[in-house]
Amino acid sequence: MECHLWHAVETLFSMSDITSTIPRPPAWRFDAGLLPSLPEVHASIAVPQGGLWLRRALAFAGPGYMVSVGYMDPGNWATDIAGGAKFGYTLLSVILLSNLMAILLQALAARLGIATGRDLAQACRDSYSRPVNLMLWVACEAAIIACDLAEVIGTAIALKLLFGLPLIAGAVITALDAFLLLLLMSKGFRFLEAFIIALLIVIAGCFAVQIVAASPPVGAMLAGFLPSTEVVTNPEMLYVAIGIIGATVMPHNLYLHSSIVQTRAFERTDRGRRQAIRWATTDSTIALMLALFVNAAILVVAATAFHTTGHADVAEIGDAHRLLSPLLGLGIASSLFAIALLASGLNSTVTATLAGQIVMEGFLRLRIPSWARRLVTRGIAIVPVVFVTALYGEKGTAELLVFSQVVLSMQLPFAVIPLVLFVSDRRKMGQFVISRWVTVPAWAVAAVIVGLNVKLLFDTLLPGG
Repeated sequence: MECHLWHAVETLFSMSDITSTIPRPPAWRFDAGLLPSLPEVHASIAVPQGGLWLRRALAFAGPGYMVSVGYMDPGNWATDIAGGAKFGYTLLSVILLSNLMAILLQALAARLGIATGRDLAQACRDSYSRPVNLMLWVACEAAIIACDLAEVIGTAIALKLLFGLPLIAGAVITALDAFLLLLLMSKGFRFLEAFIIALLIVIAGCFAVQIVAASPPVGAMLAGFLPSTEVVTNPEMLYVAIGIIGATVMPHNLYLHSSIVQTRAFERTDRGRRQAIRWATTDSTIALMLALFVNAAILVVAATAFHTTGHADVAEIGDAHRLLSPLLGLGIASSLFAIALLASGLNSTVTATLAGQIVMEGFLRLRIPSWARRLVTRGIAIVPVVFVTALYGEKGTAELLVFSQVVLSMQLPFAVIPLVLFVSDRRKMGQFVISRWVTVPAWAVAAVIVGLNVKLLFDTLLPGG
């Protein structure tokens, strides 16, 4: 009976290009025929209903830290190092802005998942015609491949810095991490979250030591958090700034967060959902503040070690690793840098794999083994890395890394605009629709993202204009 019901629902949804313009009632969000997002771990983590508030807070802690991984992956390193070395502390304002944008957008993604029982990909499939969904799916897959590209390059560089492996060999070895997620998921979703958090602590600890060693001037550093018009008027700075936004506000993280918040077994009542939204928002906000520290730390270390010492041309992770210890006067600085980079690459591997599964199942309702999907996407990312490394060496991979983050930024509107549309639509969200004072800044964030992308395209296509 359940199988027949599912086929009936599948047939109904396959007509979405005909019915997409028909208003749906608020009950749309609680359709019992819809398979849950990540069904193997859906509502698998217990949430205590009584006792201390701290126990409930800890029960919801985890998804935010998994999302924060994408905000400090190897792609961030390339853009932060390039920005700090070339422009000093100026782009700290962009890091702060992008992090505030991320906090708002991830809160909206968590709200969508908890209130409707759908992740962002499922919500798009149920609301838009088939051609629109295919376009959104392709855009999101392009973003995941770009993210994968950054992970391959970052992990390969870390392996070279720590163990002396050639970049090409390191890139090929990264294909083996396709099985890392399978191992972690087999031990339970809570174990997966603990693994992610442990590596995040390693990353933060490594950079805390480097910040202390760098001893940046506090006044100049704080001034860097103030907005500067030069970010928009200087095309070279704008390119790096958009790369920072693309590396920080990552489109596939919105799909990921709207799904993994549903792993909590909160009460599926209005009261339970309201509490879950509050705890999930708190979790992601705290976790993204950690991401802000790491991203700012990378740029501050680069600005202090390179920009102020006349090494403004440092834009490659390998050069940064080589120069850190002598310039900071700390023998282990370079080793800490490489260890943090490897931890970042491993973490990003896990979350990007999950995001890929969520996107494919949500948009296409296509379920394939996660190891097979990982090998395909990782293979797509490995080929250009090997090709560019063979032709241009490390310099080529550094430019490819920054370019991948700009590609990520170009995909952002395709995830942000549908998300804001959904959470501001009372027909879909019911009583959990966002208020006007949240809707306005949400659309402002979307407008900034679209505006910066248009500006980048204009400067790229018409550099003399």
